Amino acid sequence: MNLLLSRRRLIAGASALAFAPRLARAARQPGTLSFGLSSYPPNLSPWASTGTAALTVKIQVHRGLLSFGPDAKVRGELAESWTRDGDHAWVFKLRRATFHNDAPVTSADVQWSIGQIAGEKSTAYLRGQFQDIQTVETPDPATVRIVTKTPIVTLPLLLASPFAFVLAKGSTEGGGQPIGCGPYTIANQERGVAIELAAFSTFYKPGKPKLKTIRFVAYPDENLRVAALQAGDVDIIEYVPWQSMSAIAADKKLRLSTTDGPYMALAFNGASGPFKEEKLRQAVAFAIKREEIVQAAFYGRGTVLEGPPLTKASDFYNEEYAHAWAYDPDRAKHLMAEAGMANGFACTLLSTAQYGMHKATAEVVQQHLSKVGIAVTLNLPDWPTRVTLGNRGQYEMSVQGQAADNNDPDGLSSYIDGELPPDNSRSFGIHTPRIHDLLAKGRAEFDQAKRRAIYDEVQRFVIEQVPLAGLCWRAQGYGMAADLTGFSNLPGGLNFYSGYSLEDVAFA
Repeated sequence: MNLLLSRRRLIAGASALAFAPRLARAARQPGTLSFGLSSYPPNLSPWASTGTAALTVKIQVHRGLLSFGPDAKVRGELAESWTRDGDHAWVFKLRRATFHNDAPVTSADVQWSIGQIAGEKSTAYLRGQFQDIQTVETPDPATVRIVTKTPIVTLPLLLASPFAFVLAKGSTEGGGQPIGCGPYTIANQERGVAIELAAFSTFYKPGKPKLKTIRFVAYPDENLRVAALQAGDVDIIEYVPWQSMSAIAADKKLRLSTTDGPYMALAFNGASGPFKEEKLRQAVAFAIKREEIVQAAFYGRGTVLEGPPLTKASDFYNEEYAHAWAYDPDRAKHLMAEAGMANGFACTLLSTAQYGMHKATAEVVQQHLSKVGIAVTLNLPDWPTRVTLGNRGQYEMSVQGQAADNNDPDGLSSYIDGELPPDNSRSFGIHTPRIHDLLAKGRAEFDQAKRRAIYDEVQRFVIEQVPLAGLCWRAQGYGMAADLTGFSNLPGGLNFYSGYSLEDVAFA
């Protein structure tokens, strides 16, 4: 079946398909996986953060030194081994691998890629974290020695992130196209509609990828996305809407995979507008009845988040801080009065109408803030516009749907460290030097008990400064054909990296 005709047929018949889960499934092309994305990627810039849909595609085209396996543990990619060399260095031994232009992957490519991410003019998601790297040494073409300014116990976790891809040296210079070494290459694109990938025949893992082609098709309408899965026009979809989870789980032709870990939160503009005032950020955190977000946005498939986003499964979870922002509208009003806003104030809330859970979360927040005298105007553009406005800081408050960068507390750095460069995924213009210093201290501490004490202090500062106001944990679901094998829905903070497992996907 033609990919684009299939999508357009669904658009034309959206109403019928949305209520037709027992339609005969479309014929599948042998060796091809059709993946229903929740959004067409705003761009495929390899080191930028532009949402999970874009990340899932990029993970197929690019790889770094390390990644995460189905067991959620760090595994080798371009690095076949890695070891600590004292407290300030790590040594990586490279495997034999080639880029998509058939050039070999060498230590010089690793050195150049890290330099690009950390560079002064870089807009890379990990630019701030990479400032802790002092030098990248290349003793020989197959050896990389990374020297850090301070000890970094979490460096392997950082390098396993899909924001730390290794590209062919010089490939992006002068506006050139990034050259990766992932299991697939980009074969075709239709802007706003679909991206087709072809298997890379000399991928460094023998026998992988298991399929010849992946077709990513954008279905921004969540009902269309579900209908496409039910009709067999796609084999797997991301962001299963919570109201559809039960129907997919009950369909014998399909399978639902869910895991907790992603969360909803509020970010703030601390450079201008009312939320320059810390007490007003605190007031917002106390004014929202989070149980209603769980019900309205997630149909009960989630739990409230009334403190910093550390799960109970974390070794660093502390019940003392878990309910620091429990619903207390009277306290919210008191804080507003202390800030000179006893009669209330008006503000804007940036979210998106493209994802139902983002829109519903914004509406519940709006309703509860109105009860304490905060008049909220919603701004609900499409997702690419939402990302652009967030990166520019063109908002006063924004809804965030996030997962930690990894399952270590340091994985929250990207969302609570206001000293990092501007990014749509965190608050804008809220300076948090004490949090920044403590996170650096935790990164440098190898003793687990001492790390726990450090992260307790981090949580206290987050509660006080509110660079992020947690709202709720949410179940994150993928829906797929029952005969699809090999896909892993990674848990916790790794959930958005589940695309790593697509190299293992096949059909029974």
